[in-house]
Amino acid sequence: MPLGLRSKKKDKSKETFKLVESEAAAPAPAAAAAPAASASRLQFHTQLAHGSPTARVEGFGSARELYAKIGEAFRIDPAEIMFCTLNTHKADMDKLLGAQIGLEDFIFAHVKGQRKEVEILKTDDVLGLTITDNGTGCAFIKRITEGSLMDQTKMICVGDHIETINGKNVSDRRHYEVAKMLKDLEKGQMFKLELIEPRKAFEKLEPRSKGGTLPEAKISRGRETLRLRTKGPATVEEMPTEVEEKAIKKVDELLETYMGIRDIELAATIVEAGRDKKNPDEFAVALDETLGDFAFPDEFVFDVWGAIGDAKQGRLE
Repeated sequence: MPLGLRSKKKDKSKETFKLVESEAAAPAPAAAAAPAASASRLQFHTQLAHGSPTARVEGFGSARELYAKIGEAFRIDPAEIMFCTLNTHKADMDKLLGAQIGLEDFIFAHVKGQRKEVEILKTDDVLGLTITDNGTGCAFIKRITEGSLMDQTKMICVGDHIETINGKNVSDRRHYEVAKMLKDLEKGQMFKLELIEPRKAFEKLEPRSKGGTLPEAKISRGRETLRLRTKGPATVEEMPTEVEEKAIKKVDELLETYMGIRDIELAATIVEAGRDKKNPDEFAVALDETLGDFAFPDEFVFDVWGAIGDAKQGRLE
C-alpha cells in the first residue's frame, strides 16, 4: 500500500479517545439510482408515536423534507420532531430512521415532550453515553452504558434530546460536535444539562441498553429501499452487497477506535468514497471533498483503505 497521502493536509488531531460515542445518519453514498420521479411518487404511512390518526407522506428526499411533510400532515412544527422509528411506536433505538427506508416501512414520529434539567459532577473521563442525531439539528441519547456515570443519573434516559450544555444551546449541532463538547468538560467539575424527553403515551421508553458492544447495525439484503440524500433527490436502490456490508461494519469499528464515533451511515459513505480509488492518496482526497468537516486522522485513512482492500479480497469475517 502506498505510504503517501494528499499533499495538502488539514490540521488534524491524532489524539484517540473514547468518551462519548456517537451515531447518526450521514450523507448517503452515491449509487446507481432509479429515476427520481419513481422515488417522488412513493407513499409511506406515518403516525405520531404517542398516538394519532394515520397519514400518508410522499415527495421527500431528505430527513429534513420528511419532517416537513410529517409536520404538514399533522399540523405541527417540524422542529418538534425529535426522531423517527420504523415499524414501531416505541422509542426503540435499534429501529431509528437512518438514510434508508424500506418501501413497506411504517414511519412513527416522536415529538418533544417534557423538559428537565440535571446537574452532574464529572467524576470520570468516560460518561457512558452514545449520542446520535436526526440529521436536522437534534442530538439525542441512543444508549447509556450500564454502571457508567450517566447510568447513575436516573433522570437521564435513552431518547432524551440534549438541548443545552452549561447553558450553551446545542440544538443545531451535529452528534460529533455535541460529543466533543461533553468530552471537553473538565473532570471534577459540575456541569448542567437541559434535556427534552420524547412525548409519551401509555408506553415507556425502551429499557436502557446494557454495557458491552453495540448491537450490530442491521443492513438487510434482497429488498429495495428509498435512499434519502442531503443533496439531490432521493433514489430507489438495492441494499449493499455482502462485500460492502463487511467493509461498512469494519469501518464503523474503526470510527469508534479513532474518533469515539459509531455511525453506520457515515461508514457506508466512506466505503462508497473508496470504491473506485486506486491508492490511499486518491482516497484521502475524496474523503476531504466529501466529508472534510470530520477531519479524519491520517492513520484512520490508512486503516480504512486497508479494510476496504481486505473486504474485496475476502479477508474480513
